[in-house]
Amino acid sequence: MQRLHSVEPRPGDPAITPALIAEHGLTVDEFDKLLAMLGREPTFTELGIVSALWSEHCSYKHSRPLLRTLPTDAPYVLQGPGENAGVISIGDGLAIAFKIESHNHPSAVEPYQGAATGVGGILRDVFTMGARPIAMLNSLRFGSLDSARVRYLFAGVVKGIGDYGNCVGIPTVAGEVAFDPSYEGNPLVNAMCVGLLHENELIRAVAQGVGNPIIAVGARTGRDGINGASFASEDLSAESEAKRPRVQVGDPFTEKLLLEASLELIRSGAIVAIQDMGAAGLTSSSAEMAARGDVGVTIDVTKVPVREEGMTPYEILLSESQERMLVVAKQGRENEVTAILEKWDLTAAVIGEVIAEPVYRVTEGDRVVAEFPGIRLVTDCPVYTPEAYESAEVVRLRAIDVSQVAELPEERDPLWTLKELLSSPTIAAKTWVHRQYDTTVRTNTVIGPGGDAAVVRIRGTERALAMKTDCNGRYVYLDPRVGAQIAVCEAARNVACTGGRPMAITNNLNFGNPKRPEVYFQLREAVRGMGEACRALGTPVTGGNVSLYNENPTGAVYPTPVVGMVGLIDSIAHITRSHFQEEHDVIVLLGEPDRNIGGSEYLSRIHGMVAGPPPACDLDGERALIDALVEAIQGGVVRSAHDCSDGGLAVALAECCIMDRGAQRGATVDLKHWRELPARALLFGEAQGRVVISTNMPDTVLSIAKNHGVPGRIIGQVGALDAPLHITTVANELSAPLAKLDEAYHEAIPRIMSRAAVVSP
Repeated sequence: MQRLHSVEPRPGDPAITPALIAEHGLTVDEFDKLLAMLGREPTFTELGIVSALWSEHCSYKHSRPLLRTLPTDAPYVLQGPGENAGVISIGDGLAIAFKIESHNHPSAVEPYQGAATGVGGILRDVFTMGARPIAMLNSLRFGSLDSARVRYLFAGVVKGIGDYGNCVGIPTVAGEVAFDPSYEGNPLVNAMCVGLLHENELIRAVAQGVGNPIIAVGARTGRDGINGASFASEDLSAESEAKRPRVQVGDPFTEKLLLEASLELIRSGAIVAIQDMGAAGLTSSSAEMAARGDVGVTIDVTKVPVREEGMTPYEILLSESQERMLVVAKQGRENEVTAILEKWDLTAAVIGEVIAEPVYRVTEGDRVVAEFPGIRLVTDCPVYTPEAYESAEVVRLRAIDVSQVAELPEERDPLWTLKELLSSPTIAAKTWVHRQYDTTVRTNTVIGPGGDAAVVRIRGTERALAMKTDCNGRYVYLDPRVGAQIAVCEAARNVACTGGRPMAITNNLNFGNPKRPEVYFQLREAVRGMGEACRALGTPVTGGNVSLYNENPTGAVYPTPVVGMVGLIDSIAHITRSHFQEEHDVIVLLGEPDRNIGGSEYLSRIHGMVAGPPPACDLDGERALIDALVEAIQGGVVRSAHDCSDGGLAVALAECCIMDRGAQRGATVDLKHWRELPARALLFGEAQGRVVISTNMPDTVLSIAKNHGVPGRIIGQVGALDAPLHITTVANELSAPLAKLDEAYHEAIPRIMSRAAVVSP
């Protein structure tokens, strides 16, 4: 390998010792692999580079073989996994770019900045594709709100998401929040962004063109976030709080300027590639762009604009300061790039160039401080397929016959149980959360947070996008394959309930330490189940994120493979809401209940149990249900549609009545047809593949369902405004004034969060 100069230790850098190697997260075998690649001992800067790029967060070394098994192709997929974001065509020369990513570890130690910079990072992933962000979503997991520490994390994360998105001016339109003790020490903070672009403006992060300059644009580089990628690739511990300096600090106002500048750069034609400086900062952005283009690059760190004096090459390369991009410009058009950045009050500095020599080289003036052969820095990352087997404890829990769990005396009144479930923070209304978000900025939001899925109209057309995030970690814990299938199918059902045809997903795989066989088993089986569901529904995976090591000394989080689903609504006239609309409409249940209460919110909330098998997932049946639902909605015969999921049928019916506080309607429901089912399974079991519909044309709805092989049955009628909800089963009757249900559902989280102790204890 040719070199300008020999690569030697930099004065003042620490010696490479076994302790330093271990501190950087490299195993003995990995360090030996590095030695073989270089043919010499690495410098401190090179050790830092490899530590970041070979971290789990950047290299996907435990998940890459599994991810390759996922379906990624469809005629409308313009860009699949491997880029900043996936892109699909939606016709008429338009496309959407979308992706979801995690910021779990940073949010665990600094919830406000951790969540805020997670939003900033996912925004950049989307607008680097040439897309203007039009919507934000999120998926959040916390421990029990009984804990002051959890309330502090919850409040900080929500405020961080809201403040950053609101300042940039992108509506936060949907999401999900769940609470369970398994997330007590390790919250999950996943942020998703959807952007709109013209197909001919799609740009990729592929360095090319020997002699083309490499330009750092946006904010200056500081010392915040150094080793952030490595921090995200280790278990949380009692020492994690000391790693606050690894948490980045965001500036949404600079992000807004960078967004506009980046889109103008792309439209100008002055650049050939653009990449977010995200995890591992300048290191990953430059190395990955070079690898994608199969070219060499050289970077001079003395030319990188910095905001702190005395920064070393190690610090400059590994800083994760926010609101920065790396651009490959066309040779001779550097001044044009600089002028565009100056127009938006941002810096631009040429820091290197694309070279013909197949090396990745970093210099500090005339001194070479790091050099690697070709693209091997990225392509030669270690890959592991560890031992995998299911936890004996999970096998035991799944085998428990939960139908034998004795009912509590209070359960003789099913209204007591229904109110308990409606007030469960996982089920209860999340108005306290989304009231802190600007959900309507840019004026395209048709359905915002609180419905089955969000709907955003595509300005200048008659069409709209539907989008949702979903996952039930409890299901995945009890059966990873089935739980992941359900995550895909529920997200698709939610999109279909608004009238959207599900098209594609992005995923965020949140798991524990993959070196533990039971965790790797969960990851392997969940990816398998997700792939099966995506093939069945025709929704390819266009990209996503893997977040491992989500555990602390008390154990791992529930395996939580979050699905971000997007779908297309052909006409805004077909947009359908979740809550009942008109008195006297007929209520139809598509799908069938069953006897299973395993893995349900009912068992967890009422009996403190996580046991039994999760609900079964019939993939063919789910596809048929979605087809029937979309056809019925497009035919104009559906007034409302609401997925039946957490809490079961009784909760779904109550939500249809009380979801819209401005127009709450009662209902009379007769469930005596299912006389063989125990009342609690019928009311609170979470059988999948079910949707509650209200319609003034029930015969047509049932005919469409029958044509698709979907079970359907009339179960009741929508009542007047403020009339009660009345449900009859063979065993009992439930009659509830809507005011009682409203109080349980809408006031649960505000009541908890009004407690004084929401500060860090």
